[in-house]
Amino acid sequence: MTTQQQRSGELLAAISNAIVQIFSEYYGRGPTKAKTYINDNYVFTVTEDILTTVEQTLVERGRESLVREVRLSFQEAVAVRFKEAVQEATGRTVITYHSQVVFDPPMGFEMFVLDQPPEGFDPPR
Repeated sequence: MTTQQQRSGELLAAISNAIVQIFSEYYGRGPTKAKTYINDNYVFTVTEDILTTVEQTLVERGRESLVREVRLSFQEAVAVRFKEAVQEATGRTVITYHSQVVFDPPMGFEMFVLDQPPEGFDPPR
């Protein structure tokens, strides 16, 4: 692995860790697994095991739409925190951000579009 690939791996880890930290701060727990991918100026973070005990109980009772509505409303309310975290890590401006949640299995998807690709990004292989 080249030095640039190592730095790129550190960038991906920094984004994943920042996103997990934000979830932990607001939900009292974060996802147990997070992995970030960068392709050109697109950043995708996939999170797993995301549900709180309350959310899991609602999902088990068929209330996925309520959990999705609350999760996505939360994402909109604190979008600036997620965008700032990615901007700080990449050194690029986030021009748009979207979040999505699914339940079988429970996973989240954080998607960011940067104004340009991160400088010198060379994905680890």
